[in-house]
Amino acid sequence: MSLALVTMSHSPLLDHADPPAEVKAAVDGAFAAARAFVADYDPTLVVSFAPDHYNGFFHDLMPPFCVGFEALGVGDYGTAEGPLDVPTELAERLAQHVVDHDVDLAISRRMEVDHGAIQPLEILFGGIDTVPTIPVFVNGVAAPFTRLRRIRRLGEAIGTFLAALEGERVLLLGSGGLSHDPPVPQWATATETQRALLLDGRHPTAAARDARQQNVIRTAREFAAGTATIRDLNPVWDQALMDVLARGDLSPVDAMTPAQMAEDAGNSAHEVRTWIAAFAALSAAGPYAVETSFYRPIREYIAGFGVMTARSVA
Repeated sequence: MSLALVTMSHSPLLDHADPPAEVKAAVDGAFAAARAFVADYDPTLVVSFAPDHYNGFFHDLMPPFCVGFEALGVGDYGTAEGPLDVPTELAERLAQHVVDHDVDLAISRRMEVDHGAIQPLEILFGGIDTVPTIPVFVNGVAAPFTRLRRIRRLGEAIGTFLAALEGERVLLLGSGGLSHDPPVPQWATATETQRALLLDGRHPTAAARDARQQNVIRTAREFAAGTATIRDLNPVWDQALMDVLARGDLSPVDAMTPAQMAEDAGNSAHEVRTWIAAFAALSAAGPYAVETSFYRPIREYIAGFGVMTARSVA
């Protein structure tokens, strides 16, 4: 058994925005480095920690964590539709192990995943079914949010299971973040129309999905121009978190509170829970070393944009 990791920001705007050429080249370079890292590692199994953006999980039933025993992409923002190659029996064993280690979670035998989970698979592997993948949903949009020590414990429980597998090269993916505040409605301030979407907006019409997406694209253009009213990016916050993750001692994240995270880094900064879970899983196999680390605040993507790779050194 061995463990390696890629954490990366995702953005539905990658194909819908035009940052300066040198910024796009830098992001493409970071993705290329991550692909080379993954190709060298040649994983036999992927465990993907990802959020959702009200495409698969809604307020009618919003778990803090969910392991998918089967999963399919919904195809938002032009990402791939259809089934992932989920090793169901192994996912069932993983879920039982996590519950046995006192971390409660939900399971889904028909998990629907959006660009948050699909985009990293497409960037790193060129498709969504090239490597067996166990998807782990981590709520990053809907209050109430768990404290981050629970996220760390989730990752550690998953990591101890993976560390005991024989003959597997496991790649941990953490998708989301960093600081960003896209126009995702909040239940407390949402209109009745927005609440209907947040409650159960599954399988929208093509026109309804396009309207949602165009709103995000429009906001990104306004944000790049300095006219949007969303919260600004916070590079200091982003890089401080990346430094903690790189050092290997994740205990400082326990002091972070959901309210302060949103205040400091935007409502969707909660997506960094996926990074914390992935690094916690990696830490369960022993010491690790970060091999590459990239960061740029990119207003055109409404994101403090980061990519990290790491692997166990034990």
